[in-house]
Amino acid sequence: MWVADNWKDYKVIDATCGEKLEKWGKYILIRPDPQVIWKTKKSSDWKQKNGHYHRSSKGGGEWEFFQLPNQWTISYNLPVEIFNGNDVKSLVFNLKPFSFKHTGVFPEQATNWDWVSKLINKALNKRNDINVLNLFAYTGGATISAAMAGAKVTHVDASKGMVNWAKENAVSSGLKDAPIRWIVDDCLKFVEREIRRGNTYDAIIMDPPSYGRGPKGEIWKIEDSIYNLISLSSRLLSKNPLFFLINSYTTGLQAGVLAYMLNTEVAIKANGASVNADEIGLPVEKSYDKDATLILPCGASGRCYWN
Repeated sequence: MWVADNWKDYKVIDATCGEKLEKWGKYILIRPDPQVIWKTKKSSDWKQKNGHYHRSSKGGGEWEFFQLPNQWTISYNLPVEIFNGNDVKSLVFNLKPFSFKHTGVFPEQATNWDWVSKLINKALNKRNDINVLNLFAYTGGATISAAMAGAKVTHVDASKGMVNWAKENAVSSGLKDAPIRWIVDDCLKFVEREIRRGNTYDAIIMDPPSYGRGPKGEIWKIEDSIYNLISLSSRLLSKNPLFFLINSYTTGLQAGVLAYMLNTEVAIKANGASVNADEIGLPVEKSYDKDATLILPCGASGRCYWN
């Protein structure tokens, strides 16, 4: 499993009974998590909370707040080696609890941010530039990680609000003038247009939702659409590709499924490809066995890369 264990401003304190207890900077939140099917005893830590998202039996849910600001920030440090001896800069994320339990950051993705930034930094020792396409780019964690490592990034998401939020994160991270192209568009249609235009990218990142709608009501259902999207997106890879990264939170799209699709549709695009896929997760602070490290599973990632 690939574990996001380098956070300083975030941690999972405990997880039980369908919920996880998290610390986001100075604030503690309780949020539901479908992976947490165990029912270990809750400690007194669960009483100290600033926000609690309650699931509704009718679907959805609502937040209950206890002295929680409307917005605050946390930071994350990418691997120090990508800065080549220069001053280390932090990724800064603006957090805003909103519908469907989210805060604006998926912290488990830090393990992919580290991987992406190191690959880009190493490649720039041999290349003049790296062009990255980030699809379903959300609030820009992967975008600003790639940009901070020195890449040119095209950030695509169907939600104008999410793209604006990503821009805020870029500015907060000192990347206001970084070469990032911000696009509000349906990701599949954008890929199809880029193919017709003849544009290519050295690296592609995608983190598709299980279900969603585009800006004009286009329906996205991952089981029906992901294979076609991977196949089409692979046609955008340059003649000297660097990597192709896909992430999934959907139970049916396990690591082995991602690896299979990457091997059959992406790795064949250029010689020398390697494919790895695994679960990703977050360490849980509370220990029930001093010799065991507990990890909360948070989906799966598939990585295809060229040396």
